[in-house]
Amino acid sequence: MVQKFMNRYQAALLGLGLLLVFLLYMGLPGPPEQTSRLWRGPNVTVLTGLTRGNSRIFYREVLPIQQARRAEVVFLHGKAFNSHTWEQLGTLQLLSERGYRAVAIDLPGFGNSAPAEEVSTEAGRVELLERVFQDLQVQNTVLVSPSLSGSYALPFLMRNHHQLHGFVPIAPTSTRNYAQEQFGTVKTPTLILYGELDHTLARESLQQLRHLPNHSVVKLHDAGHACYLHKPEAFHLALLTFLDHLP
Repeated sequence: MVQKFMNRYQAALLGLGLLLVFLLYMGLPGPPEQTSRLWRGPNVTVLTGLTRGNSRIFYREVLPIQQARRAEVVFLHGKAFNSHTWEQLGTLQLLSERGYRAVAIDLPGFGNSAPAEEVSTEAGRVELLERVFQDLQVQNTVLVSPSLSGSYALPFLMRNHHQLHGFVPIAPTSTRNYAQEQFGTVKTPTLILYGELDHTLARESLQQLRHLPNHSVVKLHDAGHACYLHKPEAFHLALLTFLDHLP
């Protein structure tokens, strides 16, 4: 009788111990979420608007909340994205906190910008960017151009590189439209960014962009074509380092 009672008592203690261990485990904090340590908080206002003229372009804009830096950053986007991408990623907010004015636009036919006949030609795409920059009074412009937007940024670079303070191509299209000698005439400081796992457009564009005489290259490891989405913190760090060291 005593032995049976002891067995039950020991079993109860064991069960109670297991319950306590389980409760302690449930109360422990889980692994931290992967968030950018560079962006401190959501205390930045993102302004929106439309440019003037016939081809009205939707844009998102942030103003520096610290002392303004010299460069102003304009973000284009790839085929599957729009200006909202740079807000969702926290890029606009981060640049604002670091003292930069930043503008992200919806290219014609994307996001909140209507299609425009004029951008069917290279000259039309260049003229559209020229009007956007003039309308928004962007100065000391650093142009960030991923993927599809290379069809806008590269012809603009070739014609107006003296107007750009910096250029950040991210595996852009249209690099094969220009010869090595044409790239060699562009003196604009350039940060070439690409994802390690992008085995097509990144390699093709890198081969051409290396002919820019004033360039640096950053490869984001374990990232694909949209490397800024796959490795946002590494992307932001590379971008800020480039911007902070511009003259």
